[in-house]
Amino acid sequence: MQYRKIGKWGIKVSEIGLGSWLTHGGTVDEKNSVKQMHHAFEQGINFFDTANVYAQGASEVVLGKAVKSMKRDSLVIASKVFFPMGEGANDKGLSRKHVIEQCNASLKRMGIDYMDIYQCHRFDPEVPMEELVRTMDDLIRQGKILYWGVSEWSGSQIEDAYRVAGEINAQGPISNQPCYNMLTRNIEPSIVPTCERLGVGQVVFSPLAQGVLTGKYQPEKPLPQDSRAADSRVNMFMMGRNLMANETLIKVQKLTKLAQEQGLSMSQLALAWCLRLQNVSSVIIGATKPQQIDENIKAAGIKLSKEVLDAAEAILK
Repeated sequence: MQYRKIGKWGIKVSEIGLGSWLTHGGTVDEKNSVKQMHHAFEQGINFFDTANVYAQGASEVVLGKAVKSMKRDSLVIASKVFFPMGEGANDKGLSRKHVIEQCNASLKRMGIDYMDIYQCHRFDPEVPMEELVRTMDDLIRQGKILYWGVSEWSGSQIEDAYRVAGEINAQGPISNQPCYNMLTRNIEPSIVPTCERLGVGQVVFSPLAQGVLTGKYQPEKPLPQDSRAADSRVNMFMMGRNLMANETLIKVQKLTKLAQEQGLSMSQLALAWCLRLQNVSSVIIGATKPQQIDENIKAAGIKLSKEVLDAAEAILK
């Protein structure tokens, strides 16, 4: 396993991280989820990402059970806050009230004293930036979190957080968690350059485009019954990003051939492609089987040649 700093900051994460959306506390039972996380840790993965809203807290509970037998200071545990956790007026968003209450709830569910990174799951236009930055800085000073980050924020929103943090002498966000892969590249024009300038690192989700970039979905063929696309929640996400279009699946077949020519699986090519950017600190994978972890971690440390990158770009265009 290879490790990278998150942006300019001292903390290091494994190039391959393990996420838990729809898996831990969801489609994968608790026993196997714990076994997977232990296996991932044994293979060098130190970055484990979750969120309070994943299975309404169940993912955090399972993660907490898994890390009990791990060396805590060898782990980078990240969770998120924003989406509704109840029906009350203050049970969502990034207000000081909701963020602090959910931070305490997440720590309790995971059975840990602190989170390494606490992330704003989305941007909240109803909350003043000063309120959010002060709240996160207070949690850092209290020792409940070490760093904070954001997810799916625009470059200008991240820049605004840094401006406010500088004005009030507080810690700004160190990470951004966007969707990024060969088929979804909207962070490249402005978000990556902004983050590079500010020293913010990307910890990207969906680097395999919810499984499309494994090559298992074939043009004009039925979906595999045990695939993620068979889950209506994932399918909605995929359709929203046009990932299942026939034209896209044909491109993936061409990319698969390119990967094979390099002695790589399609997923390894896709993960190494994301990691070609130094601003990408880690790619967060999901897994339902240990074998998927074993295959994906082999992408760590792979340096794709200019010829391969150019060939991939030609296919993608």
